[in-house]
Order: sequence, then structure tokens, then C-alpha cells
Amino acid sequence: MAMTELSVDVKELKGKPGTQQHLNRTAAVPADFAAVLVGFPEGSDLDLDLRLESVHEGVLLTGTASAQVAGQCGRCLDEIGYPLTVDVMQLFVYPDRAQSDAEEADSEDERVIGEDLIIDLEPVLRDLMVSALPFQPVCREDCPGLCSQCGFRMEEDPEHAHEQLDPRWAALADLDLNTDQDN
Repeated sequence: MAMTELSVDVKELKGKPGTQQHLNRTAAVPADFAAVLVGFPEGSDLDLDLRLESVHEGVLLTGTASAQVAGQCGRCLDEIGYPLTVDVMQLFVYPDRAQSDAEEADSEDERVIGEDLIIDLEPVLRDLMVSALPFQPVCREDCPGLCSQCGFRMEEDPEHAHEQLDPRWAALADLDLNTDQDN
């Protein structure tokens, strides 16, 4: 595997339980770190403050990852943005350990270190950061949104409303009730 901004060489840690490395790095956010309405803009700063600790099974990765969220409010479609920090805790298992215990290697709690002893952080960070994004982002909790019929900004006139006729009576709306009865 080729080294990237989101990969870490752990050759120095193999076979030395208790040994630690600190990783303070700013990398570019990869593509597709996003949900439907919000995400982390590709190429923006992804700040990593991580500790890699050698354990018997592999390498335990702990720390934080931070980036700026950008997107649209799910109610009014205004632009929103705010910083987001997620806690990272992931065990990466050495390849020889994973091969000897394949059932544990398939566990979602463990990931396998590459044969070249390089850890790719991108899948772990993508899982953690994208899952931390709100399902329905809002610019503020009391955002009134848009009118569902005409798209009017409800914030500008909270009393905005449309007269709604019951569809069962709609045919009677054109009935002329002022007919002359000349009988």
C-alpha cells in the first residue's frame, strides 16, 4: 500500500508492547466524507491528534479527529457550518494474528494492519466522522423552515398559511349558490 496523508507506518511498534507513537497531523479530507445535506468539504483540513500504542494483538489507536462541517439546513436550506470533533478508538490487528484467528478478524471492532505494516486511517475516520453527522441538520433548533406548499420562508411571516379545502368538497366550490328561483 502506498503511503498517503491518512496512512501510518507501524513497523517500529511491532513486537514492542507498550511502545507508543503520537501523531499530530493535518490532512486533506478525502472525497465522500458526507451525508445527504451535510459533510466535510473535500480537501478541507482534517486535524488528527492520535496515539498509536503497541499491544500484543496489534496497534491500539486512540485520540481525536476534527474537521469543519458544511452543508444545508434540512428545514430552510440555509448554509450551515460548524466544527466537529470525534473520539477515535480502534484496534488494528497484525496480519499474522488475523490469519490465525479469522473469526475475530471479521469483527467490526478490529481491523487488520496491511502486510507492509501500514495502517490506512481513511476507512476508520470515514465511519466515525460520517456517522457523527446529523441525520437532519438544522441551522437552529427552532428553525420554522419553508412552507410545504409554496416554499415561502416561514421565518419572515410565521402566520403564513394557505386555505385548504377538503378534497371531498372541492367539486362544490364552483357551485353557484345564488340562483334565482322563479317558480
